[in-house]
Amino acid sequence: METIPFHRPFIGKEEEEAALRVLRSGWLTTGKEALAFEEEFRTFLSIKDCSFSKNESRENGDSTQSNLFCLAVNSGTSGLHLALEALGIGTGDAVLLPSYTFTATAEVVRYLGAEAVFIDIAEDSYNIDPQSLERTITELSKTAGNKHKAIIAVHIGGLPCDMTAINSIAAQYGLAVVEDAAHAFPVRTSESQWAGCCSDVGVFSFYATKTITTGEGGMIVTGRKEIANRMSIMRSHGIDRPAWNRYTDTNASWYYEVVAPGYKYNLPDLLAAVGRVQLGRATELLSMRQKIAERYDKAFVDQPALIISAPGGARHLYTVRLRDAEKRDTFIESLRKEGIGTSVHFIPLHIMPYYRDRYNLKPEDFPHSYQRYKETVSLPIWPGMTDAQIDRVIEAVKKAICHIIFS
Repeated sequence: METIPFHRPFIGKEEEEAALRVLRSGWLTTGKEALAFEEEFRTFLSIKDCSFSKNESRENGDSTQSNLFCLAVNSGTSGLHLALEALGIGTGDAVLLPSYTFTATAEVVRYLGAEAVFIDIAEDSYNIDPQSLERTITELSKTAGNKHKAIIAVHIGGLPCDMTAINSIAAQYGLAVVEDAAHAFPVRTSESQWAGCCSDVGVFSFYATKTITTGEGGMIVTGRKEIANRMSIMRSHGIDRPAWNRYTDTNASWYYEVVAPGYKYNLPDLLAAVGRVQLGRATELLSMRQKIAERYDKAFVDQPALIISAPGGARHLYTVRLRDAEKRDTFIESLRKEGIGTSVHFIPLHIMPYYRDRYNLKPEDFPHSYQRYKETVSLPIWPGMTDAQIDRVIEAVKKAICHIIFS
């Protein structure tokens, strides 16, 4: 019996040829491929769809695409770290973020010596609850010495957060907003803007499981030039000039200066070349995911034991929820025996040992996050799944439901 993995990357001949082109070029690290990837990503995210670009264009009196800055990095995690550092987050600051997310969202806060302040998700969503967010900010405002400076909004599974509400709260309290858009490319918010383009800084991931992939990698987008400049320098050791310029321009000086203690976060050309191909077929890859989700929706809508995913978004994940959360692990084991790979997105951070112990947290402190975790399973949804593979997943899910109902 064939095992159907939870994920398999969709890589074809064009990606292979792009990688070989770089391998044969004599230049493997960050160079012309990464620069082209940034420019093509910038073109994809039209000025008309980026609220931060609109804000800056009003100030500058123009509406050209030059107000949008895209910076390729070696991971989405790196991008989040650079974003917070450029926004001035440091020791003793408080950054508000959902407990229901991957650890990268919170760990970058700790890299900078700041404190993660967890927020519950909404009862009817996997995303951060704006009402809980505002209540927590109000409470923090009464605590002497606790400086809250930023919000990280995470678009879980590729379904956008309520950015109108989040941005309104941020403006009221003078907070920066960073979008963790690791799951959210390419998808628009309800305001017809691109997710990742509705804040001070947005960060996308190109990890192997994402809607487009470079294996490892990410892209930062912002409309704030000073923030972009800071991140550009800090992603390459804090050096004021890129290696591509110093080593390939015969008229360029060898001299450079270290202006800050930066990081090693640049994206190599080898990965950028693959990303350029993937970007070119982003709409196609999204369509493939949507068709799989539609098949699942149709098959599971009448299953009383399940609550299916909300429609729309980037379809990075396809989650189902067991109405009887006590049966979740049995359901996963039944699928495993049928050769179906699954995962759970996510184990809330407030029950992870490090954060639980540091902040003295209990599972019930964030009840919606904890309940959602206990009942959720993610099913395979990746471009390239055959009709036969999709049918097998559907059959296995229905069999697992029967097993947990009648066991």
